[in-house]
Amino acid sequence: MMLKPDPDALFSGGGISFLAGNKTGRFSYGYSSFKGKRSSMEDFYETRISEVDGQMVAFFGVFDGHGGSQVAEYLKSNLFKNVSNHPDFVKDTKSAIVEVFKQTDIDYLNEDKGQLKDAGSTASTVVLLGNRLYVANVGDSRVVACRSGSAIPLSNDHKPDRSDERERIENAGGFVIWAGTWRVGGVLAVSRAFGDKMLKPYVVAEPEIQEEEIEGVEFFIIASDGLWNVVSNKEAVEMVRAISDAETASRNLIQEAYNRGSSDNITCIVVRFNNP
Repeated sequence: MMLKPDPDALFSGGGISFLAGNKTGRFSYGYSSFKGKRSSMEDFYETRISEVDGQMVAFFGVFDGHGGSQVAEYLKSNLFKNVSNHPDFVKDTKSAIVEVFKQTDIDYLNEDKGQLKDAGSTASTVVLLGNRLYVANVGDSRVVACRSGSAIPLSNDHKPDRSDERERIENAGGFVIWAGTWRVGGVLAVSRAFGDKMLKPYVVAEPEIQEEEIEGVEFFIIASDGLWNVVSNKEAVEMVRAISDAETASRNLIQEAYNRGSSDNITCIVVRFNNP
């Protein structure tokens, strides 16, 4: 029997926009977010289109909180604002994004307002600028694109058992052990995150960035691990390819993850390019 998410607990929406000077021109986007089987909602998302230095820029991000929702909510409110305000954002986008991610983490940790020391959040974000995509990832939310019908991952999950991540953590004086899954300090199942005051300097907010040409990309999906834990990259791309409306596609992905038994909050954004 198909289980239906409570429509009152599932938030979705979308829109259509244009990027000036971009050969693909028009794009549409849809988002859905669902508390799922968790008692509280710790996922946040952001979709924003604005003008920076005379250029149209689109921002999309999914923030999956842990130990509370406060870090994810902080990122929703501040991360894209900080990125677009960086003086080198347009001329040196990648460096600006890296600097801003690290500084936003510092800013959060310095705002000492009775913070929970084990609260943190992932951030999987995409910036559309001109004819390029800048994918910046911290943690295990994920960005996957469809190019020529194939699923192309645009981010790599930051897990403690990734050999390069484990080495980085150990070089910083930390450790990774098995506690139901591989965890930093026996606590955290992601190796990079914002917040997590107790696990600095092992758990960092430095993003890995992939840059892609928009041309040839049919669409991309950003989602929290509530989706990716139960739906493969290939399956997600095949589902979205069959649906022309981005918001409907995002809702269907959440429905599928829920039906497959996802026990987490589930949030996803679908951005579809209307290639001429």
